[in-house]
Amino acid sequence: MKKRLNDRIAVVGGGLAGCEAAWQLAQRGLEVDLYEMRPEVMTPAHHTSALAELVCSNSFGGDEGLSPAALLKAEMRLFDSLILNAGADARVEAGSALAVDREGFSQAVTAVIEAHPRITVNRSLVEKIPEGPAILATGPLTHASLSKDLMETLGDNPLSFFDAAAPILFGDSIDMNHAFWGSREGGQDYINCPLTKVEYEPFYEALIGAEQHERHDFEEAAFFEGCLPIEELARRGKRTPLFGPMKPTGLSNPFEDGRRPYAVVQLRRDNAAGSLWSMVGFQTNLRWGEQKRVFRLIPALAGAEFARYGVMHRNTYLRSPSILDATLAVRGRPQLFLAGQMIGVEGYMESTAAGIVAALNLARMAAGQDLLQFPRETMMGALMHYISHADPQHFQPMNASFGLFEVPDEVRQMKEKRARRQWLADRALGRLRTFLGETHARYA
Repeated sequence: MKKRLNDRIAVVGGGLAGCEAAWQLAQRGLEVDLYEMRPEVMTPAHHTSALAELVCSNSFGGDEGLSPAALLKAEMRLFDSLILNAGADARVEAGSALAVDREGFSQAVTAVIEAHPRITVNRSLVEKIPEGPAILATGPLTHASLSKDLMETLGDNPLSFFDAAAPILFGDSIDMNHAFWGSREGGQDYINCPLTKVEYEPFYEALIGAEQHERHDFEEAAFFEGCLPIEELARRGKRTPLFGPMKPTGLSNPFEDGRRPYAVVQLRRDNAAGSLWSMVGFQTNLRWGEQKRVFRLIPALAGAEFARYGVMHRNTYLRSPSILDATLAVRGRPQLFLAGQMIGVEGYMESTAAGIVAALNLARMAAGQDLLQFPRETMMGALMHYISHADPQHFQPMNASFGLFEVPDEVRQMKEKRARRQWLADRALGRLRTFLGETHARYA
């Protein structure tokens, strides 16, 4: 039996991964010190002091059907995920996706964490890696002092990419005489702002010609393909947005006798009251005045008022295959674990899942037990394997994806995509349930 850890556990970072990790540890009977630098020190992307603040979209991705995102959530629910439970309570209409009331969600997570008898929240900046057992989940906006210490400890340089957020509009400023309710999946959860070809062309020209914010100190970073600014996407071709966030597929315009619109901008509810709406897929780096000018060329948004303009910031992440095991323990520093977007997972749920994995393994270390690697047949295990085994020289952030799975030939040859995904999902959940039963990995 390995030596038990008697120290309190330090979790640094009060985002999704950090809050999930702190809660999972506390639920397993451990005393946790959770450190969050806000509001003492703010970041370029955060607006509040609340824990688990969502800085980009308010959507957690697909939650129904056979998508990779839905499978990941199904796996996380086997751990009674705090973030998923809070998301369910703060859910707003968004079709098959799990979207949340942004402020209500973060307030709920904050309340649960602050009320937990085994979690102490410390509102202070951590500039050095803690000496004892710890999870670092400081995200892609890690403070420069802690980042410097981490780089010196790991002997590596961070990688980086641009990330961006979409504008949020006041609902009462949307002209419903030029918009209609609907969803590409057949529901009525989105406000759709259609454009004819005549309306789209000047909008497109204004979009690609609009002035952007200067990038200053992060010119060398690349865009993450899963979160391209709308103006960068548009520069790839005049019709490119029509196959992305502005695609009209599955929508009927009641103003045009039910015909499919040429292009459409969808708005997703950003709070339960419906007073705030975000522009789906319209993350941007345009200057604020330009956002108002260009996006008001969309007929339904001609008089739109912006509650928050879109912003872009630099996200840094680590070359994790060089430094992490699939347990998320740092090689050579057995009491130090990393989690969240800083390790190279991309997405709210992927970051939260990493918090679960790190917390489970640190709890096992505290109990003197061997660390666990999740089965590669599971989405959580496949993600952690990618993080720890990808080519370090060409490492890129990764979302949940069926492409991470090893697929038997007989399954690969199935003609129907749905059948292939059903087989993979059934295998993943069955294997994870067996794994949990064998390892007693659920909290008591």
